[in-house]
Amino acid sequence: MIRVFIGFDPRETVAFHVLSQSIHDRASEPVSITPLMLSQLRESMWRERNPLQSTDFSFSRFLVPYLCGFEGWAIFMDCDMLVLDDMANLWKLRDGDFAVQVVKHDHRPKEETKFLGATQTKYEKKNWSSVMLFNNEKCTALTPDYVNSASGLDLHRFNWLDSDELIGDIPHRWNRLVGYDDPVPVVQVSNLHYTIGGPYFDDYRDTDYADEWFAEKKSTLRCDQITKPEKG
Repeated sequence: MIRVFIGFDPRETVAFHVLSQSIHDRASEPVSITPLMLSQLRESMWRERNPLQSTDFSFSRFLVPYLCGFEGWAIFMDCDMLVLDDMANLWKLRDGDFAVQVVKHDHRPKEETKFLGATQTKYEKKNWSSVMLFNNEKCTALTPDYVNSASGLDLHRFNWLDSDELIGDIPHRWNRLVGYDDPVPVVQVSNLHYTIGGPYFDDYRDTDYADEWFAEKKSTLRCDQITKPEKG
């Protein structure tokens, strides 16, 4: 079973469901998807919201190993994404030498704000934590007490690990930053990340790869009707 946890923010509910559908549509193996909803995490996520926090799941993502009992493997993803590949292809990249595997972006945004006026924070290893392949048994530092008390920078810069050598790579195609990375044919992309703002926001309806997202939304809303024969 491929375990996937997706960050959930009520302001992007449609993004969560479209991403989930994009995963299921292409998966060749069973996938279990869990939304990280704060309303369901009251016993393990109690820290107050930080003014620089752009989404509800900025910190709850780091609870994934704990929620898995620090056993096995799991994938975390931001909700503002669209998967165009078989998740089994990401799952098979698991490497037991590492505690976590990520796309190691050199991401240095120039803008000061992003979607819904959120502050665009800048820090080392930015966006590394937006897709994480967790080797849960090597992430035991991520207890609820730690996740609720550590600084955002400590969490997102992986300071909870003894060494950066415990951070492995996954191919760039699994976290392609829309609006930053140069557009390429979709056959070269496994996961689109609408990190500045998804096409479900009016201000970003014309962003790169918007057509792909709207096509997936249409598929998500599909409901075939059974035509009943006319009486008489």
